[in-house]
Amino acid sequence: MNTTRLNDAARAGWLYYIAGKTQDEIAAAMGISRQAAQRLVSLAVSERLVKVWLDHPIAECMDLAARLTDRFGLKRAEVVPSIADETDGTLGIAQAGAAEMHRWLRREKPMVMAVGTGRSLKAAVDHLPPMDCPQHRIVSLTGNIGIDGSAAYYNVIFSMADTINARHFPFPLPVYVTSAEERALMHRQALISHTLSLAASADVAFVGIGEIGPQAPLFLDGFLDRGDLELLHALGGAGEICGWVYDEAGHLLTTTPNDRTASAPIPSRDTAVVIGLAKGPRKVRAILAALRGRLLNGLITDEATAIALLQQA
Repeated sequence: MNTTRLNDAARAGWLYYIAGKTQDEIAAAMGISRQAAQRLVSLAVSERLVKVWLDHPIAECMDLAARLTDRFGLKRAEVVPSIADETDGTLGIAQAGAAEMHRWLRREKPMVMAVGTGRSLKAAVDHLPPMDCPQHRIVSLTGNIGIDGSAAYYNVIFSMADTINARHFPFPLPVYVTSAEERALMHRQALISHTLSLAASADVAFVGIGEIGPQAPLFLDGFLDRGDLELLHALGGAGEICGWVYDEAGHLLTTTPNDRTASAPIPSRDTAVVIGLAKGPRKVRAILAALRGRLLNGLITDEATAIALLQQA
């Protein structure tokens, strides 16, 4: 079986099983007949490319991932096909994120996996199959409640605990507290300090990437108000990871709200693989800034976003 044929089968299988396209839509997207599309989807199944996710990388996506790796010094990069009518959602990167988590969780050697929060990450966790891996520890990098005590819907640690048989360690604090002094006091508590130490020892971390703008997740989810958002814009905020806001160069801001962010620090990229999951035009600025500042050394995104990152870099 030649590589081109497998590439086409992988793309057709991805469009059919993950993107939910009909064979007519696949034929139109790939410029082939309906019968050819049907044969490619069947080939993807017969060659065992189709599981919960695809096991065969698509050549164009592989090339983009290699270019991202070289340009930004990444340890891990994966690019999934773009879907014209699904630019800002989680389709594709959620499945790829689940596959990457699955690879880590299958390891026999005990390890620590840290997880952040966000829509893409939550969607990835929802695609994980049940697993029995009691040798591993999974720790949250960020709090699961708002400053008023309300639950953070997109915190993923409890969703993972429903599926993965491992020891799970929530981060029992708000995303933001009222002051730097309150944060210092809380972080000195034995329960919190243990969770912070565990997060710092992570072998791998999976995080979402939020933009700073009208659709900022921190704003939409009620963790920051409009005044905070306007201040961050004035200070040059470009994006955030686990509540840590950074500028265009990927440098963490030294002012509010970072001075009252209760989240664990992003694990060291010298000792951990820190993988961001994000895609879409609204996310490009935030992703690019995080890559520039080496806040990440891994990325899962889609073709259109990868091309935009390389062009703007």
